[in-house]
Amino acid sequence: MKPLIVLLSVFAVSLAVNKIFRGNYEFALPGRIAMSAMLVFTAVAHFAFTKGMAMMLPDFIPYKTETVYLTGVIEIVAAIGLFVPNFRVMTAWLLIAFFILILPANIYAAIKHIDYQKGTFDGNGLTYLWFRIPLQIIFIVWTYLSAIKG
Repeated sequence: MKPLIVLLSVFAVSLAVNKIFRGNYEFALPGRIAMSAMLVFTAVAHFAFTKGMAMMLPDFIPYKTETVYLTGVIEIVAAIGLFVPNFRVMTAWLLIAFFILILPANIYAAIKHIDYQKGTFDGNGLTYLWFRIPLQIIFIVWTYLSAIKG
């Protein structure tokens, strides 16, 4: 829920600032600003809640802690890449692939009732997926519209 709030609030502020200073409601730039802010926000969680996020990975995945750190770095790099003109579209496609690839970890975490912030097994469970799966779709469509189409 928090990443969605960050995404929408930063988008609203960016859209308003864009209207004030540029005189129009261009959606692509505020969309990229909002996605980048959301990515940085979630990347921080990879470093702040490493133990809980490592619990989200199935047992067959080695180097769980390192994988959590790596995905945090990937999110920061993607946040920057959305603003580099020569890399924007490639970054967006890779980010879409990333969103698809991390969905199984979210499904696994829901099945195991993992609360990544506390690092415990008393999370929301499967009902969380009713929010998380549509959220991933929103992130994918948002990235496509603001960085590829925009």
